[in-house]
Amino acid sequence: MSYPQQPPQYQPQAPMGMLHLTIQGSMMTSTMVPPTVHLNGYPVRVKFGRNDIPVFAGPLHIDVHSQWMRTFGQAALDCTIHPNQAVPVFYAAPYHQFTTGSIGHTKVKRKGLDVLLALVGTIVAVGVLVPVLTALT
Repeated sequence: MSYPQQPPQYQPQAPMGMLHLTIQGSMMTSTMVPPTVHLNGYPVRVKFGRNDIPVFAGPLHIDVHSQWMRTFGQAALDCTIHPNQAVPVFYAAPYHQFTTGSIGHTKVKRKGLDVLLALVGTIVAVGVLVPVLTALT
């Protein structure tokens, strides 16, 4: 006695979209370690430059941070991905570890340049003034 075969049941595929995540900078202009990215709480491996990441359509929460001696450059963005849509997102780590990162749908500027220039200027000024003051005494 044979039993009738059931046709295979296919689960409908969830609609997909694409996240074009661009990590601005490089190993030479930022940290040697690429930032850490979480999409809706799940970690995603990225590299500097453009990363094309397929995602499910719907709401998307993007968390990004950099790591060196401590976690810094935290930035987050909420967006909605529509089916068959590509959404551009740009992230830039700050110049130093004491501020947040920048994230947006268009190219963003890195934060912290003023503090970095003030620190370098202070070091150069001290390096120039100490020998001058020593020579005068």
